[in-house]
Amino acid sequence: MEYEGIVIRPPSEAESLILQVTLGCSHNKCSFCPTYKGRLFQIKDLDRIREEIDEAAPYGPFRKVFLADGDALIMPQPRLVAILEYLQQKISGLRRVGIYGNAKSILRKSLSELKELKARKLGIVYLGVETGDEELLKKIRKGATYEQMVEASRRIKEAGITLSATVILGLGGAERSRDHALATAKILSDINPDFASALTLMVVPGTPLFDEMERRDFVLPSPFQLLEELGTIITHSNFSACYFTANHASNYLPIKARLPRNKDAVVSLIKEVTTRKDPFFLRPEFLRGL
Repeated sequence: MEYEGIVIRPPSEAESLILQVTLGCSHNKCSFCPTYKGRLFQIKDLDRIREEIDEAAPYGPFRKVFLADGDALIMPQPRLVAILEYLQQKISGLRRVGIYGNAKSILRKSLSELKELKARKLGIVYLGVETGDEELLKKIRKGATYEQMVEASRRIKEAGITLSATVILGLGGAERSRDHALATAKILSDINPDFASALTLMVVPGTPLFDEMERRDFVLPSPFQLLEELGTIITHSNFSACYFTANHASNYLPIKARLPRNKDAVVSLIKEVTTRKDPFFLRPEFLRGL
């Protein structure tokens, strides 16, 4: 199996076969993201992808396969269908395939096309929502509006595909911290994802956001302010049934909760930590990472 450059995957895909079918990200403009900067987006040759599936197949069975890189869902429908069909033919034990998507790539697929992918074992789409704040979506160059995020999410769910939505604590800076949290709670409620995760912003040199911070145009909230954002998001979100996590390596306080069932307990825990402001309860900086 040949990988090129940085390959990222969701934490829940840790035991999956990672198949790199695209290189980079089709959008690649988000002001906070360092992952694919300076790299042109490419769709890998179908014959090469098939060769890599053939190489991996003898090491199976694999229950799950994840299609990398940053936005493989943007691939033309015939090629994506061909990859999924070949995976079913060659990978024993395959139960489902996961993929990153953004609002643009999702909305380029019709409902019938998404159902076609679902029938070929595309079981989960990971969508970076980041924030529900319209002004902030423009500022971070997300390339999608609030309405487009919601429409894309609902289309995934209508197709019967599991939706995992990710948001980022701290994106609004200290100045817009509460606005960001309240708007993010609202968009998560409107989306009503099956899974939701909150990451904590880590500002990386070389990104436009880092340059803003160097000019003091952006001030990162303190660890306890970031946890207050998390508490606000959970408090004001309304889910029918969502597994909510904030246990990524970037987070200061690992959280796993089934919402709304565990809502009161989680909110109480976060409130206790933010009230006491004892660093003992926080993940140390040297253990945090992207």
